[in-house]
Amino acid sequence: MLEEYLPFIGLIIFGNIENLILSSQGVVSGVDSKILGGLSIIAVIVWLVVGTLATEIAMQYANIISFIGGFAIFVLGLQSVVGAVKHIRSQGSE
Repeated sequence: MLEEYLPFIGLIIFGNIENLILSSQGVVSGVDSKILGGLSIIAVIVWLVVGTLATEIAMQYANIISFIGGFAIFVLGLQSVVGAVKHIRSQGSE
C-alpha cells in the first residue's frame, strides 16, 4: 500500500515546507495565530482526503503533479522571502 505513494514523496515533504511558508507569511502579516492554526489543520486534512481518494487517478500524472507542486512551492518561498525582506527594510527605516 505504501508503494502507491512513493511517486509523491517529494510533494509530501515539500508540501509541509509550503505549509510552514504560508504560516510564516500569516504571522508576519499579523493574522491571529489560533485562526491561522485552525485553517492550517483544515487545509492539511482536506489535502489528506483528496490525496487518499485521488491517488489512483493521479498516478498517471505523478511527474506533472510533482513539477507543478515543486514550482508552486518555489514561487511561494520566493514570495515569502521578498515579503520578509521588505518587512525588515521597512522596520529598519523607522
